[in-house]
Amino acid sequence: MFESLSDRLNNTFKKLRGQARLTDANIQEAMGEVRQALLEADVNFKVVKEFIASATEKAIGLDVLGSLAPGQQVIKVVHQHLLELLGGAATPLNLGGTPPATIMLVGLQGSGKTTTAGKLALLLQKQGRRPYLVPADVYRPAAIEQLQVLGRTLSLPVHPSQSGQDPVEICRVAQMVARDKNYDTLIIDTAGRLHVDAELMAELGRIKSEIRPGEILFVADAMTGQDAVTVADKFNQDLAISGVVLTKMDGDARGGAALSIKKVTGQPIKFVGMGEGLDALEVFHPDRLASRILGMGDVLSLIEKAESVVDQKQAAQMVDKLRRDAFTLEDFRDQIRQIRKMGSLEQLMGMIPGMSRLKQMQNIPKPDEKELGRVEAIINSMTAQERRRHEIITAGRRQRIAKGSGTTINDVNKVIKSYGEMLKVMKKMKGKGVFGAAPVSGVKKRKKIKGMFR
Repeated sequence: MFESLSDRLNNTFKKLRGQARLTDANIQEAMGEVRQALLEADVNFKVVKEFIASATEKAIGLDVLGSLAPGQQVIKVVHQHLLELLGGAATPLNLGGTPPATIMLVGLQGSGKTTTAGKLALLLQKQGRRPYLVPADVYRPAAIEQLQVLGRTLSLPVHPSQSGQDPVEICRVAQMVARDKNYDTLIIDTAGRLHVDAELMAELGRIKSEIRPGEILFVADAMTGQDAVTVADKFNQDLAISGVVLTKMDGDARGGAALSIKKVTGQPIKFVGMGEGLDALEVFHPDRLASRILGMGDVLSLIEKAESVVDQKQAAQMVDKLRRDAFTLEDFRDQIRQIRKMGSLEQLMGMIPGMSRLKQMQNIPKPDEKELGRVEAIINSMTAQERRRHEIITAGRRQRIAKGSGTTINDVNKVIKSYGEMLKVMKKMKGKGVFGAAPVSGVKKRKKIKGMFR
């Protein structure tokens, strides 16, 4: 998502880099192209109109800074306005007051409410909270069972709702159960429809009046574009939503919903779904997304993803192995597994500053996600002895490994060669003392990175 928009904007700013100074003419031309890029990204046309008018006015009145080239100055203006459009800063959940804090998930059928309920419960559990899942969709076939399955998968309690019950009564009883059993967070999965109707809104209104939730989160499928924005506005008018969750943000939609929904509804995007896994729900950071759209990368999110999958004890053991030249193919495989847990390679590359510009300059093809799977399969087809001592892998052994992994001998040769080259690089780094210092904690890393990008 946003790749097309990012490419268009970077091409626009690239033209300005060749200009000696900013003029009304080249600003108007650049903003015209920004306008076209936003419209093609399916951003609401009223939002685009206001955005371009404000950004153009700011750019034309900009003092020319000697330290910045024309393109950089316009990028700065567009970045500030994108940040404002997306909501400025991450907005936390309102979980205060008398327990249980209640979160009500609303939206149309098929938007991903039930899965989001499970993802949100897992996220809050990791933060030390005790969530209680409440299936209140008594209309959609298997909706209650779906949430119960998610609860069992996550080892989280689920209220025993029945399909014939009144949704308002389900929520009222669930709130009492949560208080009795000291569950501090109630997550209610409400019913949806294929379209907005009076009956749906009336039922949701009754639940709101009975439960008085601290949060009403509208769950929208980011792939539906402007339809999601229109529906969100309707839900906000009737229910006064407190925030938005955008699902399928890892897809290939143009991204217009994310760029329009805050401006249209006045309510912030609080979470985004970045994959099918139950751990693929992230807090939405407007500043990070704005930077990624403009090709500046997102180092903080990259660090957080790494921290979420890397075990500190294993990391320390890995450093020790590197010091002792004991890094084996087994360790190589373990590192690949950790990288795959962090998300798609393309998504990770988008978080590296300057990568989008490098892709344009070098015409770098998209990373092949299947390649890491092939490498892992090849290493898994080796014996334990072969993984520890790669030098014993003869031609005959390579043939057996290729057959066992469903690959070719050439593929096996590439893996062993890549591993050997990596060992050489590590030895050079060791000679320069790279592995001599103690690992820096994640908190210190984030503070240092934040300081670098201020």
